[in-house]
Amino acid sequence: MGLGFLWFWVCLVCFGFGAVRSQADGIVKGTVVVDGRSPIGRIDDDFICATMDWWPPEKCDYGTCSWDHASVLNVDLSNNIFLNAIKAFSPLKIRLGGTLQDKLVYESTELKQPCHPFHKHASELFGFTTGCLPMSRWDELNAFFNKSGAVIIFGLNALNGRSMPSGGATEGDWDPSNAKSLIEYTAQKGYTIHGWELGNELSGSGVGVRVAADQYASDTISLHNMVEDIYEGVEPKPLILAPGGFFDANWFGKFLNKTTTSLDVITHHIYNLGPGKDEHLVEKILDPSYLDGEANTFKNLQSTLKSSATSATAWVGEAGGAYNSGRNHVSNAFVYSFWYLDQLGMSSAYDTKTYCRQSLIGGNYGLLNTTTFMPNPDYYSALLWHQLMGRNVLSASFSGTKKIRAYAHCAKQSQGITLLLINLDDTTTVQVEVEFNGALALQSKRHSHGHSKRITRHPLGHKIDVVTREDYRLTPKDGDLHSRTMLLNGNILAVDSAGQIPPLKPLVVNSTEAITVAPFSIMFSHMPNVILPACR
Repeated sequence: MGLGFLWFWVCLVCFGFGAVRSQADGIVKGTVVVDGRSPIGRIDDDFICATMDWWPPEKCDYGTCSWDHASVLNVDLSNNIFLNAIKAFSPLKIRLGGTLQDKLVYESTELKQPCHPFHKHASELFGFTTGCLPMSRWDELNAFFNKSGAVIIFGLNALNGRSMPSGGATEGDWDPSNAKSLIEYTAQKGYTIHGWELGNELSGSGVGVRVAADQYASDTISLHNMVEDIYEGVEPKPLILAPGGFFDANWFGKFLNKTTTSLDVITHHIYNLGPGKDEHLVEKILDPSYLDGEANTFKNLQSTLKSSATSATAWVGEAGGAYNSGRNHVSNAFVYSFWYLDQLGMSSAYDTKTYCRQSLIGGNYGLLNTTTFMPNPDYYSALLWHQLMGRNVLSASFSGTKKIRAYAHCAKQSQGITLLLINLDDTTTVQVEVEFNGALALQSKRHSHGHSKRITRHPLGHKIDVVTREDYRLTPKDGDLHSRTMLLNGNILAVDSAGQIPPLKPLVVNSTEAITVAPFSIMFSHMPNVILPACR
């Protein structure tokens, strides 16, 4: 007769219904309640984004020089692992930008200076001289991006033409002439750019230097008008993004109110873990209360957008967690996936459309190893998210222990939902039951008499037959949070001899079993049987 029926109870609960808890031998039972009535947010299909920066090898932090040849100007575009790592996302958004973008000029016939790379100079702004992007390198980059299928956002120099008296505040308008030469060259060559972003960390108080909101709005309007002219007759046109800085409610509010028809995306940066030299980074990452703190940024930005007449959406344009290049054996190790995936889940719940991780490669926080290009643990976390978490975001709340972080989305490229569960506890295994608010339909698979599938709706308390779910359990090698090797369902994730990214295969389990989240582990659980109104 084939597969028999597997019986599973699904309860439709009301808000405030208490979870069943028990604790014995390091096991806690808890419940995640998913509200399936309507989505609370909607992310871009290519939500996952990573940055490539301009830092030269001489960039050092706290006595450590961690950038090597990972700059946009010098990274090895012939490396097969690099190519395959990007292609695996199909597509991966890549934002080209960072601190030195506001000291970068672009080779052109109008440029009245030699096209030289950045050089370290302590007396210069940001510690480096002006650098230049040769058009030959720009050609190489675009050939690589086209081959890899990457979606490119380019950060433009927003300090060009301004005077910078002492005190950090700039004066004068942005001079768009050099940017115009780059954009015109790019359009004439037929290179596809998803968006042009103006400036890096110049908003609010700025980092080293700042631009007033009114002035920034005027400059953004100039960029918008220039892009409209250059791409006349081209659809869709590249997005206009700004300001690529840290959220400041007053500054962002003024800026948004003056760019209502010129701005497509408002970008902000996140480094909520503090400096990379902080010896307490891991403690912060494992502290649920500390992680919760960043929710205020997302909530306040969402409120600022809603109170403005703008149609712009929010992106995290750069997020490295720990600034000044991160910290070795922390921001490139398994433990960082706790922070990173929590950020992806949290930002999605506040309707963030795209999240750009600093960095794809370079520093101590790269998704890829700076010298070998081998994926670090966060690369696989990002890829799993990209493959499993669909556009519609569901409200999810967990009862049972404060050490579980829970997020839910409609599934991607399939029906059902995907749960993300993060266990920040070092000793306690959590057995998770799933409950739903709202109308629920479940799909059952039958193999007898030639019947394959049927969809039925069940009132409260009725038994239903379901089949299986797909679990993806992430753990560090040897249980070491500082390991740079990640295991998926107990198997080491590593590229093969040809530089191919390994397939991310689930463990197929009986749907009647509770989802078991081991200490210091991460679980993605795809439940294809669950069909919610929010996912139709």
